[in-house]
This record gives sequence, structure tokens and C-alpha cells, in this order.
Amino acid sequence: MRDLSKDHGLLSINTATVRKQWRLDTIIDECARRGIRAISPWRDQVAEIGLEAVARRLRDHDMALSGYCRGGFFPAADAAGLRAALEDNRRAVDEARTLDAPCLVLVVGSLPGALQGAPAYTGMARARAEVRDGIAATLEYARAVGMPLAIEPLHPMQAAERACVNTLEQALDLCDELDPGRTGMLGVAVDVYHVWWDPKLHAQIRRAGRDRLLAYHVCDWLAPTKDLLNDRGMMGDGVIELRAIRREMESAGYAGYCEVEIFSDAWWARAGGEVLDTCIQRHSSVV
Repeated sequence: MRDLSKDHGLLSINTATVRKQWRLDTIIDECARRGIRAISPWRDQVAEIGLEAVARRLRDHDMALSGYCRGGFFPAADAAGLRAALEDNRRAVDEARTLDAPCLVLVVGSLPGALQGAPAYTGMARARAEVRDGIAATLEYARAVGMPLAIEPLHPMQAAERACVNTLEQALDLCDELDPGRTGMLGVAVDVYHVWWDPKLHAQIRRAGRDRLLAYHVCDWLAPTKDLLNDRGMMGDGVIELRAIRREMESAGYAGYCEVEIFSDAWWARAGGEVLDTCIQRHSSVV
């Protein structure tokens, strides 16, 4: 198991963690000032600054990406919506290539319209079929341009609105179906917030192995949790067995960054510098 206590060279910041405090250009500058070597930006934050401007700023700071957020949201109410989703995912792949991301993270989507409170249909089997077909089509393009896709299973509490892939086992079943040769072009993003509860988690991490483990996201689960979307905990403040999960990830061959991704009204209310400094300290002590 890698020793994180000596430095924070393996720390990455998912830029959602300080999105309420700073624009992306400032996030990059503040991370670089603290010796943070990698980030994982969100598409809307990139669009605000401009894709080429973000790429230049990353190069100027010699900063890497641990992933790019996000593609997915494949299901739709009709054929036109399905085509639009595929076109948007192709754009996301191209953006990830421009930023030299190691993978495009897929939050696959679920019942279309559910986020707005008006689902177009309620058939989870249909949604999962549309997800499967959407990943297959996107993978064909991603393979042609050399951009790996990382399916991120989300906690079952978000099964209706954000992702109908809810366990690592489900995600790996899709990987095995669509990429049976384990080419490295299709894998998973393991976010501890979404999978920590799963009794099959450790076995499925071992099943994934080096070829499928493309990203690793850390935070903590607060008990009690006040908001199921925006009350993630800072590492060490909750109940997730962070060291045990990282040990399993690294035993299975994962050698990438530990990416801090915290959606939290409480942490968004704090100064951005305090948040980043706390991430550095907790990365070295509890991750």
C-alpha cells in the first residue's frame, strides 16, 4: 500500500469540491500554488473559461488530470433525445482529449426528466438498455480516438434521477459485455461515497483489476447525512473505511491519483484555501 504521509503527489482535486468559491482558472492556480499536481474538472466549469484557455493553463502549471467530468446521461424520451445524448458524449470525448485526460467519467443517467420531477417513463429496464446502447456507441468513437471511458456507479438513492448503474458489479458486467478483451478503453470510476456500503465491493474491485480501475474518488459518508446530494463529508469525518478500500484498490493494481470529490454545502461555505489545505492534510493522514 502506497505511503501518502510524506507528500501529496498522489492527491487530485475534483473541481466540484471548491466550485462555489472559485472559477476554474483560480482553482488551477490555487492547486498549483499548493503543489497539487492533478485535478478533475467539470465540463460546465471548462466551458465558462474556454476549452483552449483551460488546456493552456494546465500546461503552464504542468498539471495533469485524473479524469474529466462528465459524459453519460444516455436515456431519453425519444429517438431525437437519444441522438442528442450521443452527440453530446462525442463532444465530451473530444474535450477530454484536448485536455489530455486519462479517462472520461460516465454518470450514465436514468429515467429522463426525473431530475426535473417529470419522468418521461418509469421503466428501469428501458433506461438500462438505453445506457448499454449509449455506452456501446460512445465506446466505438472513444476507441477510435484513444479516450478511455470510466463508468461510475452511483448510490441506489440516485437510481431514478442520475444513474441506473448502482453497483460496481453492474458496471463491470457492462465492461465485460462491451469490452471483453479488456483493452483498457472501458473501465470504472470507483467513488467511495457511492459504493462503500456494498457487501460485494472488495470482491468486485479484485474482479476489476488494473485494466478496469481507471479512477478513484474519495470523501466520506456522514452519519447522519442531512442531504443525500450535498452533504458529503471530508475524509475522516464519517464512517467509510477509506484505508481498507484503498488497500484493496492498490492490491488490485490501481496506481493512479486519489481524487477528492466533495459535494457539500458546509464545505462550500468555507474559504477555498481552507478546503484545499484540509484536503491535503486528510489525504496524508486518513486516505
